[in-house]
Amino acid sequence: MTRIRSLLIRHRSTSLAAGACALLAALSACSSGPPLFLSDGRPTQQVQCPASGDRDSCVQQARARCGEGGYDTVDQLNNNGVYTLVFACRAH
Repeated sequence: MTRIRSLLIRHRSTSLAAGACALLAALSACSSGPPLFLSDGRPTQQVQCPASGDRDSCVQQARARCGEGGYDTVDQLNNNGVYTLVFACRAH
């Protein structure tokens, strides 16, 4: 009986660890990737929005990150229902 209980506890903790790893992987997919740099040295950033939704939320996120200086669009991607805006903030 003790051996069965020990196996069940191991199974639960393994399942919890696997679930936690899956959650972290999913969350990291939503975050920005490592910055790439333009030829002028400015780092790029990316934001993602549902392609079927309001893409203006991506634009608003870019504006919020760059402030009054604005931003330059580097790339726009629409893949598997996700709209990705890649941009670089302008110098102030």
